[in-house]
Amino acid sequence: MPELELLHADHAAAVLAFELANRAYFAASVSDRGDAFFDEFPDVFSASLAEQDAGVCAFYVLLAEDRSVLGRFNLYDLEDGTARLGYRVAQHASGRGVATSTVRELCRLAAARHGLHTLRAATAQENAASRAVLAHAGFVPVGPADPAHLGGRPGTWYQHDLRPRRSPADR
Repeated sequence: MPELELLHADHAAAVLAFELANRAYFAASVSDRGDAFFDEFPDVFSASLAEQDAGVCAFYVLLAEDRSVLGRFNLYDLEDGTARLGYRVAQHASGRGVATSTVRELCRLAAARHGLHTLRAATAQENAASRAVLAHAGFVPVGPADPAHLGGRPGTWYQHDLRPRRSPADR
């Protein structure tokens, strides 16, 4: 059973292997990380851990039983109860509900562990799989996303209110 864990230093080699093995697959639907990401990976990884330690971001990895990375699920810019969500799932794990179930779990953790009440995520219009994941996880479209943030692709911002809905009888 895959396990979602907060990123820590011991994950570095598995994260790099995941990113390298799936680079071409990811580049087909999201912006490529670029050569500098891979060339400077130890520094990039350390900087991510420092951001997480500072409470600015929360980075998670979805691990298979063999401790290989199946996906990365990240909360960026944690501020005033809100954050941006980003995620990527290995090609061999895609299309099996892994992203949807993990995004749902991360929404639960975002509220319970990080005190967040709103998550936002942007995806390219051509990325039907990501749009479906967000919709199935409770996100709704809220407006256009700047193509500059999506590798030049037009897209949409989605938002999820993590606070429990109150029924009229509760008011």
